[in-house]
Amino acid sequence: MIQIRPVSDLRNKFSEIELLVNEGQPVYLTKNGYGAMVVLSLKDYASLVDNVERKLDEADEIAKTTEERLSHDDVFQNVRGVIHGK
Repeated sequence: MIQIRPVSDLRNKFSEIELLVNEGQPVYLTKNGYGAMVVLSLKDYASLVDNVERKLDEADEIAKTTEERLSHDDVFQNVRGVIHGK
């Protein structure tokens, strides 16, 4: 179940939020009814960041072996194709 809490809960109910996050659930915090931030465990955050870093490193290695360069439009068209299964 998605956890959406007011940002005041971060101060007032920290232990509840900490328990949810340590169970692997992100907690979405709102301020004045609008999304403000997401709280993740360090493990989950590191996993996200490490994956991005790994993909950037792979792209750097590929760029060293070819002169081909893609435009912004080509890159996003390829990404959309992957997302939408095309």
